[in-house]
Amino acid sequence: MDGLERELSGRAQVIRLDVMSATGRQAARNYGVRGLPTFLLFDGQGQIAYRQAGLISRERVREIITELELKESK
Repeated sequence: MDGLERELSGRAQVIRLDVMSATGRQAARNYGVRGLPTFLLFDGQGQIAYRQAGLISRERVREIITELELKESK
């Protein structure tokens, strides 16, 4: 995911959380994270639009964001 923040600038905000931190543990509990890594994508209303446990490719992240942008533009 390195560099994804720059790549998606203006389209999406990338936030990484460390489950070893208090904030990360709380977020993991709040969103039902059971395995690491877990990728969560939120829509413009703050709802989870996509969830995947395990590794995800940069290409797949870009595809999902494009799909969500198209869906939200309708």
